[in-house]
Amino acid sequence: MIKKVSLTNIHTGRKSVTLVDTGTDEKAIIGSGKTAVETAEISDVKGIDESIQRLTGKKNSLEDRVALFNGLAKCFDRNIPIIKSFHLQANRVKTPRFRGIIADVSHDLTQGEKISDAMQKKGDVFTPDIIALIRAGEESGRLPEIFRRIGNSQKKTSRILKKLKSGMIYPAVVTCLGIGVVITMSFTLVPAMTKLYTSLNSELPLATKLMMNFSQILLKQPWLVAIPVIGLFLFFKNWGRIARIPAMQTFFLKLPGVSSLVRKSAAAVGFRTLALLIEANVRLTSALDITAQTAWHHHYRTFFERVKNHILSGLTLPDAFLVESHWLGEDGRMICGLMETAAETGGGTELLNEIAEDYEDELDTAANQIDKLIEPVTIIILGTLVGFLIYAIYAPVFSLGDALLKKK
Repeated sequence: MIKKVSLTNIHTGRKSVTLVDTGTDEKAIIGSGKTAVETAEISDVKGIDESIQRLTGKKNSLEDRVALFNGLAKCFDRNIPIIKSFHLQANRVKTPRFRGIIADVSHDLTQGEKISDAMQKKGDVFTPDIIALIRAGEESGRLPEIFRRIGNSQKKTSRILKKLKSGMIYPAVVTCLGIGVVITMSFTLVPAMTKLYTSLNSELPLATKLMMNFSQILLKQPWLVAIPVIGLFLFFKNWGRIARIPAMQTFFLKLPGVSSLVRKSAAAVGFRTLALLIEANVRLTSALDITAQTAWHHHYRTFFERVKNHILSGLTLPDAFLVESHWLGEDGRMICGLMETAAETGGGTELLNEIAEDYEDELDTAANQIDKLIEPVTIIILGTLVGFLIYAIYAPVFSLGDALLKKK
């Protein structure tokens, strides 16, 4: 249920309205970020207003997630009580969903639940790898560092997505204009050209036939055009779930260029987590188990689980890495060599952090080059579309003389 909270400053009389997605008025007050110098009036958003709000509002805002975890990390660093730390984040987030999460988690914490258990109830926002990291932070006593790590990771993801969105604006505009031109020609020029060539008993070029077929679809079955549009919308909306499907993850590992980025991203998360747990004196098998849970890619989840089983069987960590190095791709032998060096020097966590930092630097470099990668793809798409339109429209015109001579 969405609650509408109207806050009035008792000194200035100024009002502000906040929406909180929660179940009770008490939680709504917490989620609204009400201060001591404000009064609150609460009402329910019902019916069509609630449906519109849920349909148009963001359900899983990366910006709010970054603000929440970074804010909590700062509060924990300064030894602010946990419940109050959550209360302080209510004015940092912008969506009703996250205000409601803050209110619900705060209420669960007052009932004696752990942070990880309270956040696990919001599985649509906090994925299993995030919950596993929070549990690791609770066990190791390093929650501030864990929350900061989650916040930084989400911030990088948000930055990459923003670059992708900004880079896709120009291709999207060009593609939409091209589709508009194709539709216009399909309704005007192509039918006229089709009638002329039919009367002359001449065959149209293939490109013009394709436009003619598209024209017939628009005239007789226009709803078919909506199918690919809806399909693309659902694809991008459910991208997070699709990316977690093992078959899709394996497919990405086979794509040139993409596979390297996927491996480095998964490896950076895994090795950083393992180093953090080992530094916190968590037992090695438990650390590997938690790392496997936090791994978002199933190859690396399997890798850490098998390494843990080898250690339980009596192998050392470098030997276990070597046995399962094929899961790590081309860098597998290099990583195993570093682990052997770490075993001799006693600097395992330093080398794991070093690998993670190198991979993160490479990912940042790749993220900064996204615009440059999108530009040639846009030119190719634009050139193909323009070439197709020119050929489909002008080929019948150039062939008109032959058709007329043939008719005579």
